[in-house]
Amino acid sequence: MQMKLFAQIYKQMDYSISIVLDERRAKQSGLFPVKLRVYHITQKKAKLYSTKFDLSKKDFESIVVTTKPRNEHKELRAEIQAIETRANEVSKKLIPFSFPQFEKKFLQKAGDNTNLIYHYHQIISRFKANKSFGTASTYELSLKSFITFITEKKGKEPARISFFDITPEWLQKYEDYMIGELERSRTTVSMYVRTLRAVFNSAIADKDIDNEIYPFGGKKYSPPNTRKVKKSLPKADLGKLYKAKPMTPEQQKAKDFWFFSYYCNGMNIKDIALIRYKDLNEESIRFIRAKTIKTSKSNLQEVIVYLNDFTKKVLKKYSNPQTSNKDFVFPIISDNDKPEIQHKKVKNFTKFINQNLKKLAINNNITGDISTYWARHSYSTSVINNGGTIEFLMEALSHNNPKTTKNYIGGFEDETKREIAKKLMAF
Repeated sequence: MQMKLFAQIYKQMDYSISIVLDERRAKQSGLFPVKLRVYHITQKKAKLYSTKFDLSKKDFESIVVTTKPRNEHKELRAEIQAIETRANEVSKKLIPFSFPQFEKKFLQKAGDNTNLIYHYHQIISRFKANKSFGTASTYELSLKSFITFITEKKGKEPARISFFDITPEWLQKYEDYMIGELERSRTTVSMYVRTLRAVFNSAIADKDIDNEIYPFGGKKYSPPNTRKVKKSLPKADLGKLYKAKPMTPEQQKAKDFWFFSYYCNGMNIKDIALIRYKDLNEESIRFIRAKTIKTSKSNLQEVIVYLNDFTKKVLKKYSNPQTSNKDFVFPIISDNDKPEIQHKKVKNFTKFINQNLKKLAINNNITGDISTYWARHSYSTSVINNGGTIEFLMEALSHNNPKTTKNYIGGFEDETKREIAKKLMAF
């Protein structure tokens, strides 16, 4: 690779910056692109960044390389040098220097550092790149909600939102608007505001804004507290749902997969979709929750689910034909799907179960609020009511914190309380 480097190369810490002519391939015009070259000395790695300029080899020599450009070239030289100067200014503030941080700062447009919308999009992009599509969706909904609020109040959709405009008073007005005017739940408001708080924290960590304008905590604004609703079916309703006769094949399938989740330690639908034949044997399923792979990399726990007659029937009824141990057991997703397509398919399958299970539950005088999420809570509550310990449940749910586990328990059945009361008299 032949490149002519601008003679003056700045060096600061573990990087160097220069202007180069990329001679690897000429454009249709016969000119070569002028690029910014950043070299990480410690890593011995270089990256090129495009500019808007194209020059011939001769012009590059006479405009950039020479120490005394002709008068007609001075303005163009100054524009090119301004790129190099800005790259150096950005790099000096990065201790230690890293390409991701350099690119984030260098590629920012003027005003992006204080633009809430810009920071939201940056975080959303990171979540999507990490295949955390559910979390990315939450941030997208949160941002959309704030934009809608501003549009409603000002009559015009904002092109940018300044961090400086998000004050405790602004947040309280947003909360009042969501709960009072739109009749949204406090849970929804809390979720959206907490994502906003995370965006503030990220911008402060990146030194794009100062901590002084942080509108949360202390005597400032706090997201509304919401009591966690225990979403578990009591023993009687579990029995009714299990014995309920579906009216359609769709209701039957929804019921089968809901109880498959329930019997498999409350396994969520994504983990069910990800089961491969290598995870399965005649007695059990062994897997690591997809959620913990990202959140607990240093302490991954394998979950072991022992199969019963019901789960074995579901496996036999709905499983894919096996051609390899690497095949997915259920035909919910495919290895040929891109990650975002897999996420969409799991979401659609979850929606299918919820819609049809609600119909079955209502037809049998059971709450219509039921969803796949209730299977995990119902399993947890059943374990405790049948004498299981928090420690056992933590292992079954792949939790590291007992507080997290307790959130899944719906409370003790009256029958259990009566049994405990009787045992207290057994001196």
